[in-house]
Amino acid sequence: MDLKRVLSYMRRAVEDYDMIRDGDRIAVGVSAGKDSLTLLAGLAALRRFYSRRFEVVAVTVDLGFGGGQDYTDIETFCREIDVPFHVAKTDIGHIIFDIRKEKSPCALCSKMRRAVLHDTAKALGCNTVALGHHLDDVVDTFMLNLFYEGRVGCFEPVSYLSRVDLRVIRPLIYMPEKDILYFLSRNPLPVHSSPCPADGETERTRMHDLISDLEKNSHGLRYRIFGAILRGEIDGFHPAVHRPRTKSPPKGTR
Repeated sequence: MDLKRVLSYMRRAVEDYDMIRDGDRIAVGVSAGKDSLTLLAGLAALRRFYSRRFEVVAVTVDLGFGGGQDYTDIETFCREIDVPFHVAKTDIGHIIFDIRKEKSPCALCSKMRRAVLHDTAKALGCNTVALGHHLDDVVDTFMLNLFYEGRVGCFEPVSYLSRVDLRVIRPLIYMPEKDILYFLSRNPLPVHSSPCPADGETERTRMHDLISDLEKNSHGLRYRIFGAILRGEIDGFHPAVHRPRTKSPPKGTR
């Protein structure tokens, strides 16, 4: 498993934003999608040589669609990379779609899922949660906030949740989605398709598609927006010395 490209992006982000501290026990939120599994593989490899010692555990929040999913392949993968794997069973899917019948389910689902992830992380003795948001997610979130809320903002690279005493880190913020796809083409991970009925029909998906369409006639648009976020120091982002280039794709992209 060639992780050089993943580790290059990840290490820059970790060091630029001081994401990992000596003695951290990090719960990786594993949705079973490509981003979170790439993050898990990267952090598991990084811990072997990084200057600060840290532990990694994988946590999957099962939303309960169809009675739950089979994660045997992910459990096997975690065993191969020497990472403990935990599944938190919930009825979130049933509550949102069958009981509440939410027309716009994403916000509530995200809130409930994160609450379970945080509680599980605390129960496992973790002080940090790692999420798999990548460069495209940064840009998409920024544009969603601008279009639909009329505000300039994004999630933070590192944040502290005082209510649960947890740090939240996003080590893949410099890595474009296409480089994650390239990594997966060389290293097939046990990715599961989302069982959510709303998958692919969200405002986030539409925003991602809009930016991708605009990029066809404005090459590098996504990187220029990301660069603006850095230069504007939006929500904790800052123009670190080793940031990825913003006028053209970062070195190593395909």
